[in-house]
Amino acid sequence: MNSLDKSPLFKFIIIGDAGVGKSCLLMRYMKDDFTTEYNVTIGVEFLSKIVKVDQNTQVKLQIWDTAGQESFRSVVRSFYRKVAAVFLVYSIANKQSLERLDSWLKEAKDHSSPSIITVLVGAQNDRESEREVSYEEGKYWMETNGLNLFFETSSKTRENVEEAFTETAKLVFLNHINGGADNEAKLPALNQTDLTVKKLHQPLEKPDKKNDENKSCC
Repeated sequence: MNSLDKSPLFKFIIIGDAGVGKSCLLMRYMKDDFTTEYNVTIGVEFLSKIVKVDQNTQVKLQIWDTAGQESFRSVVRSFYRKVAAVFLVYSIANKQSLERLDSWLKEAKDHSSPSIITVLVGAQNDRESEREVSYEEGKYWMETNGLNLFFETSSKTRENVEEAFTETAKLVFLNHINGGADNEAKLPALNQTDLTVKKLHQPLEKPDKKNDENKSCC
């Protein structure tokens, strides 16, 4: 058996409304590919990848892309079993796609382990001129709903795509070695991770409803 066979396997699932960029996010990360002509996802699809979480450790990720249409919601629910991390994706150019994540998050919590890592992704942040959700509003949603991480990404420019999955893999692995994946132990203290995670968990005031046009995206 080679070293790859011994790598722990973690299942990630990407959820959110149709058209927010879930498939583009996955394809950019897995294949470093981007196109505006993706077909609508039917049901669920997955790809696998080996990722190094530190100099001596690698893990295997099995990442599931899901259909966002309401007609497929019952199908998606059956795939939360044994999921280590869930990515809740909205488009920064579609405020309703963030608001509708309330129901997606409830569904994920109802059908997965309490120890699951939750990640908010504001996709399509290359569409700055069409922005409807400020960075502060996205971060506030993450904080108030108790998610673990928040990134604004662009599958078109590659911004933060690699970082989103890599930081999540690190946090999932910490959860795993502390027993969370097996016995629903509490999430390991965030100060065990790097600055990216700690910075996202500083106290946050409720944002102004207006978009902050001078704020640079992360």
